[in-house]
Amino acid sequence: MKRHLLILTALLIAGKTSAQTATFIGESIDDKISIGYGLATGDVDGDGKTDILLADKKEIVWYKNPGKKEASWTRYVIAKDLTEQDNVCIAARDIDGDGKVEVAVGAGWNPSETKNLKQSGAVFYLVPPQDRMQLWEPVKLHHEVTIHRMQWVKRADGTFQLAVLPLHGEGNVGGEGAGVKMIVFDVPEDKKGIWGYDLLETNMHMTHNFQPMEVSGKLLGVSVAGKEGVQVFMNGADGWATSNQWMVADKGVGEIRSGSLGKNQLFTATIEPMHGTSLVVYSKDNRTVLTDKLKEGHALACADFFGQGRDQIVMGWRNPNAIGETGVRIFVGSDPEGKKWQEYVLDEKSKIACEDLIPADLDGDGDLDIIASGRATHNVVVYWNQRKK
Repeated sequence: MKRHLLILTALLIAGKTSAQTATFIGESIDDKISIGYGLATGDVDGDGKTDILLADKKEIVWYKNPGKKEASWTRYVIAKDLTEQDNVCIAARDIDGDGKVEVAVGAGWNPSETKNLKQSGAVFYLVPPQDRMQLWEPVKLHHEVTIHRMQWVKRADGTFQLAVLPLHGEGNVGGEGAGVKMIVFDVPEDKKGIWGYDLLETNMHMTHNFQPMEVSGKLLGVSVAGKEGVQVFMNGADGWATSNQWMVADKGVGEIRSGSLGKNQLFTATIEPMHGTSLVVYSKDNRTVLTDKLKEGHALACADFFGQGRDQIVMGWRNPNAIGETGVRIFVGSDPEGKKWQEYVLDEKSKIACEDLIPADLDGDGDLDIIASGRATHNVVVYWNQRKK
């Protein structure tokens, strides 16, 4: 295991001049992955600890949380070779309240094939065996071409749906043609049975990621980022439909996450354009570019890592920029309007060409840690949050 000490000095909010020091300890838990397309977290085996799940090139794996930082994370394969093409995304969440996550995955990654459903795209629900350390049974669901992202979303009545977003519309060439159709699955009682679904016409011609907007456990809607910007979709009495509201218009957006400035003020963080160069924050009527030094920005999260009562932004990129760097950065806000942010290096020593990242409290200390997967660097790294309380 490779470990190193990362020191981050973060300004406090609301004009205060005092500072606090947050220490992260970086730990490589796997340095032999293929690509690391997507990450998820949750309790896989019901032992009360948060595990890590990974959609890698040909395998879907999970890493068992050992419960302490010095111990090894045990890697288990739960599915492999689901399609001839790569796996590409994963969604994990406890949707039935039994203390164990349900897992869905996207595969058949063939973004250049937008016409042939047999050669592009696949969606699977994975049925766990009694011993979750063994291979899980894949149940093939409906798919569109170029399946790319998925998430479990919680409806107002407490039930869950599986939302799946393709990259292209069917038959599209270069992002031109039919709009992308988001698939929204209802979860059947018999998960090995037939999954009903609706197709949501997004009228967006190339999408990349989406964000369920949940506040206090209530789903307000879903924001979808793509070639034309960010559009909001709502779930009402008649199902899903566009709100006709564009959070971002006429600017290509690849990644999107929502965060809190405190005092019921929200912001939206984006990476622009798709596979882009800039990290941008939208708050009220403000658009603030935090950095334009990325190359293929591909990972984004908003969370309160330091107990400030407002969220910070963590982002990563996967290709060397103008000065030859890849990595992960964290941005700390210092004003109530969301216009002033300070950038800090999170990942100074253990190099990572970041494909995806996700926050989670892995050691149960009440502070969020950061898990990142590296594409060209072939690694999964946990950054342990050692904030002093």
